[in-house]
Amino acid sequence: MTRRRLGIWSAALLFAAVSVILGCRLADTDGITPVPQLLAFLPWLLAPAGAGLALTLLTRWWPGTIWAGVLLGLLAWFIAPYGQGGEPDGRVLASFRVLTSNVEFGQATDALVAAVREERPDVVFVEECDYGCSAALRRSLSEEYPYRQSVEGAGSTGSVVLSRFPLKPAAGIPGSTMGMPGAVADVRGHAVRLQLAHPMPPLPGQLDVWRRELGKLRDFAAALGRTPTVLAGDFNASQDHAAFRAILDTGLRDAARLAGSGRTPTWPARTAPAIGAQIDHVLVSEDFSASDARFLDLADTDHRALLVDIALHGPG
Repeated sequence: MTRRRLGIWSAALLFAAVSVILGCRLADTDGITPVPQLLAFLPWLLAPAGAGLALTLLTRWWPGTIWAGVLLGLLAWFIAPYGQGGEPDGRVLASFRVLTSNVEFGQATDALVAAVREERPDVVFVEECDYGCSAALRRSLSEEYPYRQSVEGAGSTGSVVLSRFPLKPAAGIPGSTMGMPGAVADVRGHAVRLQLAHPMPPLPGQLDVWRRELGKLRDFAAALGRTPTVLAGDFNASQDHAAFRAILDTGLRDAARLAGSGRTPTWPARTAPAIGAQIDHVLVSEDFSASDARFLDLADTDHRALLVDIALHGPG
């Protein structure tokens, strides 16, 4: 009897923890610490829910099996990709390749330069590009990428957008710590708004800042109208965060999902793709399609880089 009681209590504790996180997901809120941090790993809640189900079967705790069934059903529902899909109807006006990479305080700069030279993206978004990283990119890639827009800074503050296409400055998004530069690219005669995203991570004690900066990205997206736009970077959020879903609800679409690679983990690189969260994204407006998305493992950074081929379509 003691073993049965222990098994029931263990299953109940597992179900209770999963229920709190799923309850916040169901209520469309990110909650308080540790819920936002755990929401990023929502698909992996299948493990404790499954372990709890096994315990209920071993102990013949039948109400627990119903509880487990409800939790597993909700997880299956929420794991499905979120946001709009589908292809634009108009003809292709221009195709180009986008790369986004968090180089972790500039440590992965050399690896990024090598990847850029091999993959030859047309636009590169670089987060956590400190002074040394910024100088190295200018020194190594200025010939191939003569156009750039940046926020210079130390540590995680610096960010750079590199482009083969001519750029005009555009107002970036002010962040409390990390730079988020913007520009307008002339992509073969078509104006495309480029915006780098790098809000604060959801650290304990910093959740208000995280929500506020994701809210600024949402406001930026909502004000775009029909402007062709690429919003890319380290969002420090996945589709299981309400603050990120609010950005997608403006009409922007996740290019990795469009290319069939939704939910591919990008962080932490040491455990991805086996375990992790997709927090690095390339979001595009409704007039873009995406034909391919690849995730690159770069040395000396805790993020995988995301490389996406996208195409701008004309009116349908």
